[in-house]
Amino acid sequence: MEEFIKEFMDYLSVERGLSKNTLESYGRDLNKYTGYLKKNGITNLDKVKRPDIQDFMMELKEGKGKSSQKLNSSSIARNLVAIKVFHRYLTSQRLLKEDVTSVIETPKLWKTLPDVLDEKEVEAILESPNTRLKQGLRDKAELELMYATGMRVSELVNLKLTDLHMEMGFVRCLGKGQKERIIPVGSKAKEAIQKYLEKARPKFLKKAESGALFLTRLGKPMSRQTFWMVIKHYVKDARIKKRVTPHTLRHSFATHLLQNGADLRIVQELLGHVNISTTQIYTHINKERLKQIHQKFHPRP
Repeated sequence: MEEFIKEFMDYLSVERGLSKNTLESYGRDLNKYTGYLKKNGITNLDKVKRPDIQDFMMELKEGKGKSSQKLNSSSIARNLVAIKVFHRYLTSQRLLKEDVTSVIETPKLWKTLPDVLDEKEVEAILESPNTRLKQGLRDKAELELMYATGMRVSELVNLKLTDLHMEMGFVRCLGKGQKERIIPVGSKAKEAIQKYLEKARPKFLKKAESGALFLTRLGKPMSRQTFWMVIKHYVKDARIKKRVTPHTLRHSFATHLLQNGADLRIVQELLGHVNISTTQIYTHINKERLKQIHQKFHPRP
């Protein structure tokens, strides 16, 4: 269970870009949950049933756990959300066969809008890598491709050379649940990738063999954590004060498409969202931006 929690926390940190406080909150809630399961003889998450989670919720409500402190309804709801997101992640990664929490209703909580960069900020990040260096060529190609396609960081670092179809102008991507989608790639990204493949990747590869597209200095496939460090480096170089994670480029990709008139269904397909409701959050971002512009520039805000 500890390994599952560690992998999940990695995902929340790198792909979802959650804040330190939120991560700590998830960690506490999940450790409390797995502690309860172990106390009741359940050491394998595959063995968890719906009544086990309901009993845990009741224990939190009645204050029968280690802390013997009764939790209010919003705190219990937060615990349940953490458990549901945890189980959903493990099922999507095929670490669990079934998501037992899918039949448990979650209290309606407000959705927080993801942070996005404006087009000038994205441009500043994309122009930051020093392309006279092999590392800069690689980083430029990664950043351009991520912004061009809106891929998740896990999808980006798992790309193989065989997934590239540059002559036809698209990349093949395996998303959640191994669902394949084809995403167009613009000329800027194509150019950056071509330069990386010709001038830098052979130097990273050295004498090793790898089908991975993006490699580290040791010739190994890049990890999500390493790519996050790449992003942080160039955000600092670009003097951007916003909190930026790899997922921020994905959010920015979707927001900029909608701002420039793209159809919501097309954006849904490009992002690989199963439900249109997931994509609709980006329309709220646009509304928030319009409100901010109105308040800033209208003579009687």
